[in-house]
Amino acid sequence: MTQAQEDKYLWLEEIDGPKALEFVEKQNKATVEELSAEKDYQAIYNKSLKIYNSSERIAYPTIYGNYVYNFWKDEDHVRGIWRRSLLESYTNGNPVWETLLDIDELLKEDDIKWVYKGSSGLYPDYNRFLVRLSKGGGDAVVTKEFDVDKKQFIENGFSIDESKGSASYIDENTLIVATDFGEGTMTNSGYPKQVKLWKRGTSLKDAQLIYEGESTDAFMTYGYVLRDGTQAYTLVRRSLTTFSEQTFVWMHNKIIKLDIPEDASTNGILNNQFIIQLKSDWKVNAKTYKTGTLLSLNFTELLKGNKQVQVIVEPDAFSSISGVSTTKNKLLVNLLTNVTGQLYIYSFINGKWTSQKVNTPDFGTIGVVGTDDISDKYFLVFTNFITPTTLYYADASNNTLKVHQSLPAFFDASTYEVTQYKAKSKDGTMVPYFMVAAKDMKNNGTNPALVYAYGGFEISLSPFYAATYGVSWLDKGGVFVLANIRGGGEYGPKWHQTAIKEKRQNAFDDLYAVSEDLIAKKVTAPKHLGAMGGSNGGLLVGVAFTQRPDLYNAIVSQVPLLDMQRYNKLLAGASWMGEFGNPDIPEEWAYIKKYSPYHNLKEGMDYPEVFFYTSTRDDRVHPGHARKMVAKMNDMGYKTYYYENTEGGHAGSSTNEQRAKSDALMFSYLLMKLK
Repeated sequence: MTQAQEDKYLWLEEIDGPKALEFVEKQNKATVEELSAEKDYQAIYNKSLKIYNSSERIAYPTIYGNYVYNFWKDEDHVRGIWRRSLLESYTNGNPVWETLLDIDELLKEDDIKWVYKGSSGLYPDYNRFLVRLSKGGGDAVVTKEFDVDKKQFIENGFSIDESKGSASYIDENTLIVATDFGEGTMTNSGYPKQVKLWKRGTSLKDAQLIYEGESTDAFMTYGYVLRDGTQAYTLVRRSLTTFSEQTFVWMHNKIIKLDIPEDASTNGILNNQFIIQLKSDWKVNAKTYKTGTLLSLNFTELLKGNKQVQVIVEPDAFSSISGVSTTKNKLLVNLLTNVTGQLYIYSFINGKWTSQKVNTPDFGTIGVVGTDDISDKYFLVFTNFITPTTLYYADASNNTLKVHQSLPAFFDASTYEVTQYKAKSKDGTMVPYFMVAAKDMKNNGTNPALVYAYGGFEISLSPFYAATYGVSWLDKGGVFVLANIRGGGEYGPKWHQTAIKEKRQNAFDDLYAVSEDLIAKKVTAPKHLGAMGGSNGGLLVGVAFTQRPDLYNAIVSQVPLLDMQRYNKLLAGASWMGEFGNPDIPEEWAYIKKYSPYHNLKEGMDYPEVFFYTSTRDDRVHPGHARKMVAKMNDMGYKTYYYENTEGGHAGSSTNEQRAKSDALMFSYLLMKLK
């Protein structure tokens, strides 16, 4: 019997099928009717929307030449405006914004629910940009060329139809493009496999093919430009598997393959030093460089096949590199140690790297949010659970920084404290987690507690200031826990690699260990404990309630993977087989089926009443996962809550109103179940 014959809910995979949408509408109606009647619903909605629309939010900067660019949403600009201010007036604290593109007006003109997905400018004058727009928030975008001085799209300018992919300027009249060029040009996972050079004034179909990957490649083949001062290099990357890529340089009309590890990540080029981070040990010239190390190679020599290696930093067992950025002359390295951030400036002097620590606040998360091609100035943010996010303006040339703007305190954090613990997992591994709770909390097992976790793709979860959690959860007596389980990148590549494929159960066991530690400490009890996660985290909590229904009384599964037998056949799913394995290979399905939530549902169990949240326009994780899970559970007699936003893509929402509604639904559900 085939998969299709066995699965009687396949009709729910038809994204816009009338029967499927009727199912969605019925579920949405029931969920909204019940949860909007909860006593806290309207207050949570109102407070969340006020926070999202606040004029005191930080206008995060992207620097292009003499201007700072920013995308901004508020109550007057529901879908947002793309705008700019002179860098000088922005850094002086008095930005004068000029609106370049109003997405709400564009919606009216085109009658399309446009969602702004970013832009990239033409070096060095940045008078033209490639603007990416999504229909409803999905990953597939329409790309159009925009004149920022005239504030309009360029008639007969570069324009690329809706597709997943990428496009970048090489010069004023040339783009490097990866898109859907027609039949046979996409991978099995729905991404481009061809990279072309497209000259202005010619047809896209006549663009010059410079490299082509294979249909079986996990992700996409794409091109981009790396700058080292005034020198520019055109690179092509081909994704072989979820975590391995080949890197090429297009030079003198030929493609040159770089002899670097396929699982290494590349992090730019500075002073002719090509910067990479190792995901496995690498032996070069009889010397072995360890997993996790950030190093550089002389780029002109690398192009000739020679490897001259310099170590930048080798993190220890409790550290990882969470970000690498370049200014004109400096390298900025964000180091995560025991899941808190530190920032270092590296200089390449006399053939060696030297470092200085930036004097940032302690015990929080640091992120570089804007760098400048033509100077060593940059912006960074510092945040933690109870400290409002602060934006700093810094100069790497003299290692100075000053506060530029801080968020207001959206909730009174003086009554809360943050603690960090470690829980012992099933195999003895110590798993760190943060807990945010009232200072006067009583350890009597009655506190409503929410554990948030992800555990995949080497993505680290670190402290963040979430004002909506403050007003909607902490201020209602809730305890918030951030679990740094394996599968993430908190302790480097090995922390991730110990929870992929056949080792996936380690991530689930880590979540249970944190949950059981909270219960052992009498912070909470199963009837007051909930778990929440999105995407891979939605899978995580889907597994949690099917494997350990005894631990939780509430589960929020957002934009989740759940049917792990068909995930690789749905949208971008095939690109994640390096993380989960291939269910079409019997030996790999043998371990996947042990946890696949959709296949491990049983009748007569004491499951919590799960809340599933997804989006019709999510073109990364198929909404069919959540739809089918709900239908199957309902047919088994289980009560569920389900809400599918009709737009929003993988982010789940496109506007601040939609975000506020999702907050109100989810926190009302959690308070109803756990208080």
